[in-house]
Amino acid sequence: MNDNRMNQASLFSDQTPQNLNLPDATIIYYPNFIPIIEANQIFETLQKETPWQQDDIKVFGKVYAQPRLTALYGTNQKSYKYSNIEMIPHALTPTLINLKKRVDQTCQTDFTTMLLNYYRDGKDSNGWHADNEKELGTNPIIASLSFGQERFFHLKHRTDKSLKHKLLLQHGSLLLMKGETQHKWLHQIPKTTKQIQGRINITFRVIK
Repeated sequence: MNDNRMNQASLFSDQTPQNLNLPDATIIYYPNFIPIIEANQIFETLQKETPWQQDDIKVFGKVYAQPRLTALYGTNQKSYKYSNIEMIPHALTPTLINLKKRVDQTCQTDFTTMLLNYYRDGKDSNGWHADNEKELGTNPIIASLSFGQERFFHLKHRTDKSLKHKLLLQHGSLLLMKGETQHKWLHQIPKTTKQIQGRINITFRVIK
C-alpha cells in the first residue's frame, strides 16, 4: 500500500471522540480508531480476500451498475435490502470478527451486520441517502470504519437547507451515527475528479 495517501499523524490508536454537535443528530468521530500500521494491513487483507460484487441499481426508472463494489457479512442469516438490491450475508472472517469486537465495545452495541464498500477510485461514490431501511428499526445505530484513501463525507439536513457539514474520513477512523440522525439527515460520499486511490469502508448495523 502507498503510505503517502495515509494519515501519518500517529502510529498509535487515538480513540478520543469528537462530537460533531449537529442539530437533530448524534454523530461522533474517532479519527485514529485503528493504529496506522494495523490499518494498512487490514486494507490489504480486505482488498484481496473479500468476495466483492457489483450490483445493478435502479434510479428514476433507469438501471445502472452501482458505482462501487460491495460485500455483506453477518452474524445471522438476515439479508439486507436497499435500492432494490437484496444481499445475503457471508460468515464473518477472523479480521471482521476482531473489528466487530472493538467497534461493539466502543459503541456499546452488538452489531449483527457489516456492509463493506470498496471505492476503487474517485469515480466510485455513494449518492445522497439515509440508512433508514425498515429492518434497521427506529433511530438505528450505524458505525463506519474507513481504510485507505481519505474521502469527504457530506451531510445535509432533510428540511433545513442551511444545515450542511463536510468531514474528511481518515484512514483507520470510526464514525458513529445514532439518535435521530438517519431520520433527519442525508449523507453521501461524492465523486471527485482528483487522481486518488482506493478506499474501503465497513458499515455496522443491527438487523434483528
